[in-house]
Amino acid sequence: MEIPPEMLSPEILKAMLEEFVLREGTDYGHDEYTLEEKVSQVRKQLKEGKLRIVFNEEDETFDLLRKY
Repeated sequence: MEIPPEMLSPEILKAMLEEFVLREGTDYGHDEYTLEEKVSQVRKQLKEGKLRIVFNEEDETFDLLRKY
């Protein structure tokens, strides 16, 4: 089930984005970024509609997926 980010409180959304960034361990190239910077980059992609939040009711987990 897709969850619109505006349906989440700012605190919950921030926690989800932080958890996603820490879980993904994405390679950001040669530059080092802080957790805040990584969360900001993911938040921007979410606002631009490049990502969507998907909740799996079966195992009660969420993921951020790219929109194609």
